[in-house]
Amino acid sequence: MYKNKLNSVFLILIACFVVLSCKTKMEQTEAPVFDGQRAYGYLEKQVSFGPRVPGSDNAVNCRKYFMNFFDSLGISNDTMQFVHNSKVSGKPVTMINIIASIDPMDKDVTKRYLLAAHYDSRPRAEHDADLDKRENWIDGANDGASGVAVLMELANLFAAQKPGVGIDLLLLDGEDFGRPGDLDEYFLGAKDYVKRNIKGKYEFAIVVDMIGDSDLKIYREEHSNKYSPEVTDLVWNTAARLGETTFVNSVKHAIYDDHLSFMTIKLQSVVIIDFDYKYWHTTLDNADKCSAASLGSVGRVVTELMYSL
Repeated sequence: MYKNKLNSVFLILIACFVVLSCKTKMEQTEAPVFDGQRAYGYLEKQVSFGPRVPGSDNAVNCRKYFMNFFDSLGISNDTMQFVHNSKVSGKPVTMINIIASIDPMDKDVTKRYLLAAHYDSRPRAEHDADLDKRENWIDGANDGASGVAVLMELANLFAAQKPGVGIDLLLLDGEDFGRPGDLDEYFLGAKDYVKRNIKGKYEFAIVVDMIGDSDLKIYREEHSNKYSPEVTDLVWNTAARLGETTFVNSVKHAIYDDHLSFMTIKLQSVVIIDFDYKYWHTTLDNADKCSAASLGSVGRVVTELMYSL
């Protein structure tokens, strides 16, 4: 009896040693450094194509740029085409999502996570101070290009140092296509993606949108906080641990965005967004209103989070 107890204690001590050794090894594996300045270059490049309105040549050229970028990193990528019949023109508009897939360091790991951002820009500027410009297309430097810029820099990091889990980077089309008050024509890329038999594929999703504002303050979003509290906590706790003061630990806005489409298939989802942007849906949403520091702040939080999983 006494001998058996000693053996049990010995085995427990060995188990504890193994756990502590593994933990120490994990803690010594640091996440790579997110380059906010390089991400800002990706934002500027997107804007250089002109407004990426769905169905436009600008959108086509920007997609080619994205796919060449992922190819250059050796990251598998593909397109998903769908057609939306515009309520305004009455004509079909071809829209295309892009997905880039990163395998985990250990091929036996099956867990996957989704990081998403929309690349389309708005075909109208209804909040512009100049009434004559309210039907103009907009550059969408912050509202569109900023989130994609962060995902592109993350792709650089994932290609150089594989994460411990599988990650899909989803660039969405048609997020900002609708007219004010008509939600049927918003989030079209996300609505299409959730129809593609993805239920159960991901542990959770993070949507990154409008995070380039030079005066960045990111509050917890109400729907994310209510319906995906664990993921929301994970993001804001990571930001607090890193000392990223751009993340504010309180709820301010309830926002309709792509994350709500993911929630329809019971995928835990959170949107990282700064909705207090005075150039929203105006022709002044240009690259000069955005900053590398803001992209870097969000990028560091998402990087740390994904490499800690």
